[in-house]
Amino acid sequence: MTSPLPTLNSGRSSGRALQVSDELLSAAQQATRRASEYLLSLQHDDGYWCALLTADTTLESDYILLQLWLHPPVDGVWNPPNRGQINRAMDRILSQQLPDGGFNIYVQGPSEISASVKAYFALKIGGLAFDDPRLTKLRTRIIELGGIQAANSYTKVNLSLFDLYPREGTPSIPPEILLLPGKLLYQMSSWTRAIIVALAIVHAHDPKRPVPAGFTLEELFIPGKSTIFESEDSWLSWRKTFIQSDKILKLWEKYGFARIRRAALRKCEHWMLERMRHAHGLGAIYPPMQYSIMALEVLGYRKDHPLLVEAIRQFDSLMVDDGQKLFFQPCFSPVWDTAIGTYALAEAGVPGSSQALTRAADWLLKREIRRNGDWSVKRPTTEPSGWAFEFENDWYPDIDDTAMVMLAFPQIQASSTKAQKTTARRAIDWLLAMQSKDGGWAAFDVDNNWEILTHVPFADHNAMLDPTCADITGRTLEALAANGFDRNHPACRRALDYLTRTQLADGSWYGRWGVAFIYGTCFALRGLRAMGEDDHEPHIQRANEWLRSIQNPDGGWGESCASYDNDVFTAATSTPSQTAWALMGLMAGGDTYSSSVRHGIEYLIGTQQEDGAWLEALATGTGFPKVFYLNYHYYRLYFPLLAVATFLKQHGA
Repeated sequence: MTSPLPTLNSGRSSGRALQVSDELLSAAQQATRRASEYLLSLQHDDGYWCALLTADTTLESDYILLQLWLHPPVDGVWNPPNRGQINRAMDRILSQQLPDGGFNIYVQGPSEISASVKAYFALKIGGLAFDDPRLTKLRTRIIELGGIQAANSYTKVNLSLFDLYPREGTPSIPPEILLLPGKLLYQMSSWTRAIIVALAIVHAHDPKRPVPAGFTLEELFIPGKSTIFESEDSWLSWRKTFIQSDKILKLWEKYGFARIRRAALRKCEHWMLERMRHAHGLGAIYPPMQYSIMALEVLGYRKDHPLLVEAIRQFDSLMVDDGQKLFFQPCFSPVWDTAIGTYALAEAGVPGSSQALTRAADWLLKREIRRNGDWSVKRPTTEPSGWAFEFENDWYPDIDDTAMVMLAFPQIQASSTKAQKTTARRAIDWLLAMQSKDGGWAAFDVDNNWEILTHVPFADHNAMLDPTCADITGRTLEALAANGFDRNHPACRRALDYLTRTQLADGSWYGRWGVAFIYGTCFALRGLRAMGEDDHEPHIQRANEWLRSIQNPDGGWGESCASYDNDVFTAATSTPSQTAWALMGLMAGGDTYSSSVRHGIEYLIGTQQEDGAWLEALATGTGFPKVFYLNYHYYRLYFPLLAVATFLKQHGA
């Protein structure tokens, strides 16, 4: 690690203008060069970047559960053919156990009940002895956290498939939802859609898969505590209403018309199979990919059927296994990494016509989606375009990824200028069509905001909806500005109003897809600046002051995933990516010379490694707030590069 620069002023001041030294500018230039060279060295031969994307141990735990499903016990004995991989998955789980015995869902976070229950099941079914001190400690911690009854719905549903949790204590997931009028399914978020259609098929068959002889989780149940999900809300609440409705659904499951159930299952099967085409697995993300395998099995697909073989192959591709260590990625992120990486490199001075950036542009061009996806249910006349997050996921182009590609495109040159221009036109038109009525943009859908759905019993994964958010709206405004739009365009005016309207009282913005308020504030400010917002406006100054007020004493910025639980900024140790976001936000807000900015740049320079990279252990990406967090392993590279490059550009260096 390089030595930190000498500090010219030990205090963090409030935006007061200070002279930026030639020494600092020279060090920033060197940091940018090293970071650029390192990032370029990670480019794949095909032109893309794809970082590791990691999360908590629930992925390895669910993998072991799926192996029990695929390879059931014989004569009461479980002897799976891939025992080595299961052992390595268990080693991965145990390596993350906390001193109190439990498991968390983000680094430095507290024990979380669902992750702990899943880990207990996986370790016990995998063969860890009941009296092993690690399992004993975990069992004690689970009871302290409320027992298995306190786990979330999806954990209980998974266990109920093996008769390890009472079916009546899990929410109904009726396949008949696809038969209802009004296209209710499309009022749910895209990822929930993919999960529940596959899971509805599995749940409807009530499989009761076998477990090894004598295996039970009875020791995790708190005696006398109900296993039936309930609500303490008033009788007039939506939550209570849905819980009462679930009782009716359970009666329907027992006594309803078999003909209607068969029709619903056929429609679910067709919907699922259709979305497994032109995608690397259902939804191209771990949970629906897992459930699609189970769904194909209960529907009677043979183990050698090409669809089931391919579904398992795609799921297994998420595994990273070097024979010593094993872990799972929730999905792949090549479009996201490539778009941000090329943009950061271009901002750092790498020519857009360079071989590296041209290869990246050509790779991105090939991945434009030209098929209608679920989004077209609400936008049937819009020409298809956009990019997905993953290598192939044509049903679900992502507004955020598309905006990021459109932000990068003006700075990079594909081999065919004509193809690039034509693609950009389609993509911009698609982005404009995907604006929601409130003026903001969401991730995959338009007006996906039926709050009533957050009260259904299986909504405790905190991701039933795909609401508009400041971070995606800000980035989309940046992309529009980079492609010739200004604040006079009606869509831009509505989006500007959305951002000023959704700013919080303390001056920050909520970040949906990154942790958390720093992320939202950064990209809201960048969107406002791109549209020419005067940085003397009170809302800009409030945001700047808020960012300066939360700076850490070491000059960096850090924010815990607990911000989502606390619904307010919660400080953490400084990270490269969050420091970069805070700096990018301040500079977008017109703060270029303050000691806060200078100390932040010094922090990034001082913590850069000799190879040009930065280190980052904390999760700064968000999957589902309060439930699932992500470590994007290149966030620590391209965001600091972008922040330092932006600093140099603003100082003419």
